[in-house]
Amino acid sequence: MSRAGRPRIAISLGDPSGVGPEVTAGALRALRGELVPLVFGDRRVLARALGDLGLPVVEPGAPLPAGGALVATTALPAAQLRPGRPAPAAGAAQLAYVEAAFRAVREGAAAALCTAPVSKAQVARALPGFVGHTEWLEAACGVRRSVMMLAGDRLRIALVTNHVAFSRLRRALTLPRVVETLAITHRALRDDLGIARPRLALAALNPHAGEEGAFGDEESRLLAPALAAARAAGAPAAGPFPADSVFFRAALGEFDAVVALYHDQGLIPVKLLDAVGGDPAVNVTLGLPIVRTSPDHGVAYDIAGKGKASAASMIAALRLAVRIANVRARR
Repeated sequence: MSRAGRPRIAISLGDPSGVGPEVTAGALRALRGELVPLVFGDRRVLARALGDLGLPVVEPGAPLPAGGALVATTALPAAQLRPGRPAPAAGAAQLAYVEAAFRAVREGAAAALCTAPVSKAQVARALPGFVGHTEWLEAACGVRRSVMMLAGDRLRIALVTNHVAFSRLRRALTLPRVVETLAITHRALRDDLGIARPRLALAALNPHAGEEGAFGDEESRLLAPALAAARAAGAPAAGPFPADSVFFRAALGEFDAVVALYHDQGLIPVKLLDAVGGDPAVNVTLGLPIVRTSPDHGVAYDIAGKGKASAASMIAALRLAVRIANVRARR
């Protein structure tokens, strides 16, 4: 923490050919004075996108200035840095930015990590088995399980399962996994967002929450026992509620967050509010010993470098990182 309320945030710049550099630059211009940025990326890209911010450029391993810095983690040839054109060397570079920014947080040089979008396919060429920031951070932090939450101003959604084929969903929805998700989400709402008595809801799996068994028994067989176990563990939640109503109930203020059972069940309402309601969502990883947020969009090669990318989600991601870092600092 640099000064009260103005934490140092480590930012990994993501794919140098994607929209990460431009949305990061736009967000930092909008948030001058709200945080101290430590941006890890490529020397040329940092100079091109963020050079007007007045931050010093430092080499990896050098002392990090108190007022923030651009850390020149790689120095790729200009031909590898064309917006909208993914490059062979970019996978290893994106991984290097994440590793360096993560290290800054773990070593206490920054209070939170905010990750700009990466190309999972490119990073996987440099690190076989890479499937995303969330899983990489779980391994790097040595935690068995974290929870992906998509958070906007009006709606927060935590996921029991992330990227699971629908045909495998029933096997993935186990009692311990649902209980663990409820417990991690409840704890994060209380300890990271400062909500003293979190109002948490659980979405049902079947239409009409099973209609007393007419459309499935997962609600009585799995979800009701999970709610009872979570309540006994100090993480009370209401439900299971039909998914066609629980999200708008939360958006209208009845609940602080909803635990959804699978990816699209939870992300459709969040992204609809983002696209139509102007409520940009943030991907925040719950259950880690560090603070990590990210904008809720990808590398967007199709618009990279064209001045069309909105910084709204990156602004929201950095603001949430600041909020959580300040809550943790007061604990």
